Amino acid sequence: MLAEQRADIILHELSALRTVSVSHLCQLTGASEATIRRDLNTLANLGKLSKVRGGATLAETEEVFGKMPESSRLHLAEKDRIARYAASLITNDDVVYLDAGSTVMQMVEYLQNSRALFMTNSIEAACRLTWYNLQTRVLGGTLNPGAVNLVGAEALASLGRYNFTKGFLGIDGITVKQGYTAADPEVAAVKTLAASRSQQVYVLADSSKFGQVAAVAVAPLNTARIVTNHLSDPAFRDYTAVIEV
Repeated sequence: MLAEQRADIILHELSALRTVSVSHLCQLTGASEATIRRDLNTLANLGKLSKVRGGATLAETEEVFGKMPESSRLHLAEKDRIARYAASLITNDDVVYLDAGSTVMQMVEYLQNSRALFMTNSIEAACRLTWYNLQTRVLGGTLNPGAVNLVGAEALASLGRYNFTKGFLGIDGITVKQGYTAADPEVAAVKTLAASRSQQVYVLADSSKFGQVAAVAVAPLNTARIVTNHLSDPAFRDYTAVIEV
C-alpha cells in the first residue's frame, strides 16, 4: 500500500473517530508499527493531526510548530524515499548537519539507532532527534517566524565553529545556471555556511524542485550531490552527482 493510500485511511479514521491508535491503524492498513509511526509523523508535520502516546488525535488547531507551507503537502511518497536513502548514508562516526525542511525532517524517522552527532537549526528536528535519544546540538540565533528555524548572525557564528562530515540541505529551487536557491535571505545564508562547513553535502530535492529558481543563491551545483526521486534532464549530471531513488 502506498504512503498516500495509508494517509487517506488514517485521516478518514480520524475524521470519524477523532482519536486512533497505532495498533488500530496497523490492522486497517496491514502496515508495521514503525511504518504507521512514520506516517503519523509526516501527517503531523503537515498539520493534519496531533500525535499522542500510542496514536493520534484530530488536529483542532495549528500545530505548536506552525503550519507547513503548501509545497510540503505534495510528493510525500517521493520525499519519504529520498529521506530513507539519505539516512542510510550516515554512519555512527559522523558529525551531521540537518537543515530545516520537510524532506530533511523525514530523515529523523530512519535514524533511531544512530550514534552520530547531529546539529540542526530546526527546532522541530531537534525535538524529534531527542525523542529518539540521539546526540543533538542546536544552533543559537533568531527564531524565524512560521518556519520555526534559527537564523541570523548568532546562528551563523555558532555554525561556523563546527566541522561536519556530512550536511543535508533542503532547497527551494535547482537550475544549471543559478544552482541551488532559497526564498529567504537569512535561511539561504545558513544553508550556504552549513554547506561550506561540511565535507560531503547532499541536497534533498524531489523532482518538482528542478527548473525552479528562488530569490536567493545558496551554492553552485558542483558543491553538493543531489538525492532525488527522478531526474528528467540529464544535463544536471554534467555538473554534479545525482542519485535517483
